[in-house]
Amino acid sequence: MNIITLMKITFNEKQVEEVAKKILKTATFKTLCFHGEMGAGKTTLIKALVKELGVSSTTSSPTFSIVNEYFSNSGDLMAYHFDFYRLNDETEALDIGLEDYLYSNVWTFIEWPNKIEAYLPQETTNIYLEVLASNNREISIITK
Repeated sequence: MNIITLMKITFNEKQVEEVAKKILKTATFKTLCFHGEMGAGKTTLIKALVKELGVSSTTSSPTFSIVNEYFSNSGDLMAYHFDFYRLNDETEALDIGLEDYLYSNVWTFIEWPNKIEAYLPQETTNIYLEVLASNNREISIITK
């Protein structure tokens, strides 16, 4: 299995929208897995990605609902946003129809993908967020 680093970016919260544009332009696959500690900025980055896709509705973390669906103003499904932080067992993801979501050919953003590793498609772009300082982050975008 080849691991390819697509890019590494250091940014602050004022630059998050520009980073979202770069991610969407360079992501090899539409399934993006976000790795990082609590508070690293996973949800903030996903909100910027959803906005960049043209979704104008309010976005939020699906911590309790597990998945949010985002639509364009014209009603087209643009993205799914998963937060698996509260999952106790990876088979719970199957109960919500994870496989249907993953193979729907729309952008899929996944927080805490380590909770469902066995079900992730091989065609995945991994984004690792690291906190450098209170307002600075570094991301590494990697495909396998």
